Amino acid sequence: MKNILLIPCLLVSMNILAQSIIELPFTPISEVKWSTDEKEYFSEIWDTQVITNVSVPRLEVYEADQPNGTSVIIAPGGGLYGLSINSEGRDVAKWLNNRGITAFVLKYRLVPTGIDGVKEITEEGNTNPAKIGERVSPVLPLSIADGLAAITYVRTNAKEMKLDPNKIGFMGFSAGGAVTMGVTFNYTPANRPNFIVPVYPWMTVIGEYKVPEDAPAMLVICASDDPLGLAKPSADLYSAWLSNGKNVGMHMYSKGGHGFGMKKQNLASDNWISQFYSWALTESLTKPTVN
Repeated sequence: MKNILLIPCLLVSMNILAQSIIELPFTPISEVKWSTDEKEYFSEIWDTQVITNVSVPRLEVYEADQPNGTSVIIAPGGGLYGLSINSEGRDVAKWLNNRGITAFVLKYRLVPTGIDGVKEITEEGNTNPAKIGERVSPVLPLSIADGLAAITYVRTNAKEMKLDPNKIGFMGFSAGGAVTMGVTFNYTPANRPNFIVPVYPWMTVIGEYKVPEDAPAMLVICASDDPLGLAKPSADLYSAWLSNGKNVGMHMYSKGGHGFGMKKQNLASDNWISQFYSWALTESLTKPTVN
């Protein structure tokens, strides 16, 4: 059963402009338990709005005023300890809406933490990086399952939302990029994304992978100076698609760092989303906006 909660207009002042929130079906597992409530707050450490302790997967729906049939599910990053919900989520959705693309921001299940998950991952990264991997390991399959459930929801409801069931994209940032690729390596014909956009994807957490026979078109985006070392795995991902004769493109910026999302840094990487849009037009995955 899919539950739909309509958002009151008053929440616009909280930067939540989604028309509705969809609770996705999921299967709890005993190995992962949350003792802290989900929380949205501004992280001084990351200098952005974040959400932590997601235990129930949901979609924030952003419908375009004049939908052109294309939709994109957006998975924000945050190391699976949090979600960079604005810069890698809601702001992306609003930009896409202005071009007729319906967007769904995916709040996938995260590592259970205390009240400040960003502080926890930062401290562990400095003192015990292996612990991050240990905590992420049982949760990532849940996050991937949430991504697959999101595609199922969008495709099942495509007609009533004026969407093309054959133009459903999946875009993910960092850990959300890992979710994107986990979805890509685990889909069935019913929940296969039609195109994917891994943005500085966290590929080391995915491990060994095989390019699917019916791999969707892919655009990889990253920066060579990514301080987490994600440039080479991103380039390897591009090469894997290319070597297997799949439809693939890549924008590797010389500068941009990590987590740039929709932030403005006065760098060429600021234009990544416009270049995604140009790619989508080239591949006939979307239609130009009609004024």
